[in-house]
Amino acid sequence: MIECPNCHNKEMPGALFCHECGTQLVDATRLATQSINGGSTDKLAQTFQSIPQVPIPPQAPADVAVSLFIMETGEILPLEGRTEFTIGRSAEGQPILPDIDLAPYRAYEQGVSRLHASISLGKQQALATDLGSANGTRLNGQKIPPHKPYQIKHGDVLTLGKLKIQLLIRR
Repeated sequence: MIECPNCHNKEMPGALFCHECGTQLVDATRLATQSINGGSTDKLAQTFQSIPQVPIPPQAPADVAVSLFIMETGEILPLEGRTEFTIGRSAEGQPILPDIDLAPYRAYEQGVSRLHASISLGKQQALATDLGSANGTRLNGQKIPPHKPYQIKHGDVLTLGKLKIQLLIRR
């Protein structure tokens, strides 16, 4: 226990001030700064390492305004002929099919829903919306809430379940 030099109140070790009279219990000039070895446990470094890095996109095809790059296979799927596309996977006996069928890219194993997301193309922007999928949609590593459109741009990565797709926009 530490005894206050002013009122003789007993304080717990490490107390800086007396809680009875407010007297400073430790001489500030005697306090020393301790060095902490950050090493591999440095939380700040770990935080920056965990921030997802958006990979450099391949060149967008010259004949299509917007394309999807399937990152696992390197295949490019053009988006043409309309301004809104549903993305998902086909399943046997399913009456409604997505405009972009990801079944050939192991979509079922990667957690892609039958109607997982949509992409809307405008004159000045493109929007991605999760359609209430079971395993969610991420935009550059950040989960997006369902049924709320998010602006997407060239090089952005959409993750449907675990399937990663990069958006390619011809400039």
